[in-house]
Amino acid sequence: MDVRTTKLNGVLIITPKRFGDARGWFSETYQQSRYRDAGVPVSFVQDNMSLSRDIHTVRGLHFQRPPFVQAKLVQAVRGRLLDVAVDLRPGSPTYGQHVAVELDAESGRQLFIPGGFAHGFCTLEPDTQVLYKCSAPYAPAADGGVLWHDPDLAIDWPVGPDRAVVSDKDRGLPRLTDLGLIDWQDGPH
Repeated sequence: MDVRTTKLNGVLIITPKRFGDARGWFSETYQQSRYRDAGVPVSFVQDNMSLSRDIHTVRGLHFQRPPFVQAKLVQAVRGRLLDVAVDLRPGSPTYGQHVAVELDAESGRQLFIPGGFAHGFCTLEPDTQVLYKCSAPYAPAADGGVLWHDPDLAIDWPVGPDRAVVSDKDRGLPRLTDLGLIDWQDGPH
């Protein structure tokens, strides 16, 4: 497996090895001890899958507050997406900065996002399916987010707010400056 660090401490780009022959290929997409050795120090307790029918569907930027802080391991199982992690850790030298990585089913590339980050994505193909492992169960009362096209984040999305397919909930998320600082130490990462 190939593991690459990013400019955001703890965010990793992981490409599991594939073993192919005339029938196709096989890949071990997660194995706890191997991932722990590679810098993914969490246990996952929930898997989520989404299907976005339209190209330029935007989901996010989401996070969960303590005590239900979620680390995520994200991958495309069909289609392509631009996956984004935004650092929300107070005191971090990269607070408010982001990493954007293209994930696609063809390569099997994954993005590991530790707790303390907002996460979102934009689909680059119709009928894109995304699978992500989470280190804590979803808790509606802990749900939070940041406006996906907040100009202060300077994310180079492949679509503007006028053409993106976005939920009403995500359209109403606050900008980073209106969010306030979050104490991430109260929950599992």
